[in-house]
Order: sequence, then structure tokens, then C-alpha cells
Amino acid sequence: MNKPELLAPAGSFEKLVAAERFGADAVYLAGEGFGLRVRASNFDFAQMEEAFQYLHKREKKGYVTVNAFLKTGELEGVREYIGELKSIRPDALIVSDPGVFRIAREVAPEIPVHISTQANVTNLSAVEFWHSLGAERVILAREVAGDELKHICANTKCEIEVFVHGAMCISMSGRCLISNYMTGRDANAGDCAQSCRWNYSLVEETRDGQYFPVEEDERGTYFYNSKDLCLIEHVGELADMGVKSLKIEGRMKSVMYVSAVTGVYRQAIDEAVKGGYEVKDDWMRHLTSVSHREYTEAFYNGRADETSMKYGTSSYVRGCDFLALVEGEHEEGVLIDAKAKFAPEEKVMLLTPDMNETEITVGGLLAMNGIAEINTKPGMKYILKGLKAPAGSLLRRYV
Repeated sequence: MNKPELLAPAGSFEKLVAAERFGADAVYLAGEGFGLRVRASNFDFAQMEEAFQYLHKREKKGYVTVNAFLKTGELEGVREYIGELKSIRPDALIVSDPGVFRIAREVAPEIPVHISTQANVTNLSAVEFWHSLGAERVILAREVAGDELKHICANTKCEIEVFVHGAMCISMSGRCLISNYMTGRDANAGDCAQSCRWNYSLVEETRDGQYFPVEEDERGTYFYNSKDLCLIEHVGELADMGVKSLKIEGRMKSVMYVSAVTGVYRQAIDEAVKGGYEVKDDWMRHLTSVSHREYTEAFYNGRADETSMKYGTSSYVRGCDFLALVEGEHEEGVLIDAKAKFAPEEKVMLLTPDMNETEITVGGLLAMNGIAEINTKPGMKYILKGLKAPAGSLLRRYV
């Protein structure tokens, strides 16, 4: 059976490391320009060079997003940028603009090119078009249903990548103008303000200050607000179809999100290749523990409908507080980076990169100068006495 690659988001070096530790085969990341997540931490050139050294030493892959839609005045800049990337050997470039694709093939023909979901590839003919031009892989639009996906995989030699988890966009694969119109922040240049998540009212221009609710029903007015994608039920089917790569959205999400979601899909893929695939209760517990909106399968079983929308609120929910990240061993226990407040003698959950979760009692806390502390402060590092846990482990508290 085909074993799909697990592709995780790396919005920062810390998240890249988390993805690798929890089982990602590859990550996708961006430099400081020409990507579609300009408000992620992203990587300057030196950090990107370090990132690829880290990945390649561990036999993992990294793909660089160059998937913004560019204006003519930006083309020379992207040409120079792709030329610079050659020296750090990315495993692929992710592009959507045909002009950028052409430049990439001219400047760095040795670097494989993957066609971004932003290119709106929804059918076999479009896949074959890009493949004929030299694209190694196509990342299909989220609008492609499961039966269509199966047909595409069976009739192309091009690698196929699909999103299986994460935030959805109200517009066709993210080609949206709402943010640009409302705020001046261009979603197609990586600076989306997520205006689709706002609560809207109707205003008549001559009635200053009078706001009329726009309600589809009693639940509210968030009529643009999509639920999050979750295809965990279908990982076995996707493997059977021959999908090359399963992709998790979330370069703007937390280390806890990247770790837990990557860990779940790692286990799911490994189970799928054994046959007799079944979703485990623990997987759903972990997927609902991280920040998310309600989940939907969206277009997988046909057309998305009203059940794919979240009408009551645009807010995220989560089942866990992220307390600390274990950074490494210490002679008295482990070194942690605190993300929230907690204290000795509290009972918390420890999630290790092998997705084993156990309840522990917090031991003594020492500041880095060796002084005992009565509780943690977010953003500070501590020595947690008496604990043995691998680097990358998470301390969490269910809420």
C-alpha cells in the first residue's frame, strides 16, 4: 500500500522542530517574502539555512512557499530570491503564480516545483497541464471531492497532495478580496485579516449609527465563517487512492497545535498502511484538545453545505491549556519553557512525542539561577525537578 507523506506546518523554527519530533516526514515554511503567511514568524535566510541543515540531517524534507500572486515590479525580486534559495537546497518550491513557476524553472531547474492550492486545481486536466510543464506535485484545491480525488490519482503520474486538517477559507481555495477591501491587507499577498470571521450588520448609508442585524437564523450572523477541516476518518481511503502527501494547515498556530495534530496524523498514517483502518478515540481527544473551530469534512463527500459553517461565533475552542514545553534534560529534572501559570503539586498531563499521555504531579520549580519558585510565569524558563521526559514533550491541563 502507498504510504503518504505527512506534511506539517512550520511557521517558526520552534514549530519546525516540534513537527519533526512528533513524526512529520516533511514541513513547509516561508522566507520573509513572497509567501502567503506574512504574519507568521517565518525565516530569514540564515534561519532557513539552519532549518534545512536540521531537516536534512534527520532525513526529513522541507518545502519553501513562494505562492503569493505577484505584480510585475516584484518579479525581479522573486528571481533573486529563488536564486539565493539554490544554495540551501530546499526539497521543493510551492508556487501558484504561473510567472513565478516560469522563473523557478529558469533560475533553479534542479529544485522540484509543487503547485499550490492557491492555483485552484480542481480537475485532472489541470493536473496534467501543470505536470506537462514540469511540476512534480499538485496540491489540489479543497473543493475536490473524494470520488474526484480517487479518479485523479488513478489517472495521473503527477504526485497529488491534499489538505486533511486545519482552517478553511470561505472563498475558492483562498482567492479572496474581502480582507483587501475591508482593511487594505491583501490575502493574495499573504496578509489576510480574516474578515470572513467578523460579525456583520446591515447599514443604510443615510441612517448614520443604525445597525440592523443580518441573521440567517437565531444562532447569529457569521455567515462567512467556515468550520475547520478534519479528514481523520478518511486517512485509510486516501492512502488506498495513492495520495502522495497529507497536509496539515497551521503555520500561524501554536507549538501545541503543531505537535498534537502532527502526532495524531502520524499514528493514523502508520495504522492505515497496516490495513483495517479505524479512528481511535485518543486521536479525536487530541484533535479537540488544541485550538480549533468545530470540524467538518467539507467537500470530501460532495458539496459543502450549511453544516460546514459555524454560525454562532468566530472564536476558537480548545480542550487544553498549554502549560510548558520540555526543552531538554537537566541533572535535577528537565528544562522547560513555560507557556502559562502552574505550580508545584498540581496534577497536569504530560504528552510525549510518541503520543503517550500520562498524568503527573508537578515537582519543585527552580528559576535558572537556582532559586525555588512558587509558580511559573509565561515566557520564562525553569528547571522542573524530578521529571524525566524527552525534549519536545508538552505539559498540558485539560479544561
